[in-house]
Amino acid sequence: MSRESRPNVPMLVVDDDRPTADLLRAILEQSGARVVVAEDGRQGMRLLHELRPALVVLDLDITGTLSGWEVLSRLREVSDTPVLAVSTSTEETSKVRAFEGGSDDYVTKPFGAGELWARAQALLRRAPAEGTQADVYDDGRIEIRFATREVYAGGRPVPLTPLEFRVLCALVRHRGQVLSPTALLEAAWDHPGTVGPDRVKFAILRLRRKVGTIVEGNLGIEAVRGFGYRYVPPSS
Repeated sequence: MSRESRPNVPMLVVDDDRPTADLLRAILEQSGARVVVAEDGRQGMRLLHELRPALVVLDLDITGTLSGWEVLSRLREVSDTPVLAVSTSTEETSKVRAFEGGSDDYVTKPFGAGELWARAQALLRRAPAEGTQADVYDDGRIEIRFATREVYAGGRPVPLTPLEFRVLCALVRHRGQVLSPTALLEAAWDHPGTVGPDRVKFAILRLRRKVGTIVEGNLGIEAVRGFGYRYVPPSS
């Protein structure tokens, strides 16, 4: 089976069945990719924001606080990352539902390694060859060094808590997009199901206070009533 080298490209597998997840990891890692497995939907959404993967392989059959179908829906609210859905269902209605929900391809379990690799490779050709996450973001207003978790505003360091850093990163990585409180909870909180959306509002207030005092009160985080929050770069 022909392999195209994509060393260190991040890929995300969301599957609560360990044998299947291990098989998916083994198939994808043969390309040299860096494969991370999420064992439930909430962890999958969290890793989606952190990794910015080039490909997501999502088991639609997962259950728990977020089902596979719910993960697909929420993923499509915040990302256009290629999604390869897998499921035990052979029903045409399931396949149609998956494609209508935003899946880019659909594979029925059990699947062959060759088939899954070929489908994954076809989707990867749509993704940037160098991955999707830069080491540094700098728009002239704020600078974020993702590897060292440092934030600067106006050239001055801004002391953020780990939670505040994750909220800011989620907004910046999806700049221009409106993220709902639920999406931000899943991106930044360790246990999003145990806290309410008001926690997001307070985190945004703290970010505005810390960064806004340096950049003359204009952090660029806008509240969109009834929907959520978005980060608007200066050039926008």
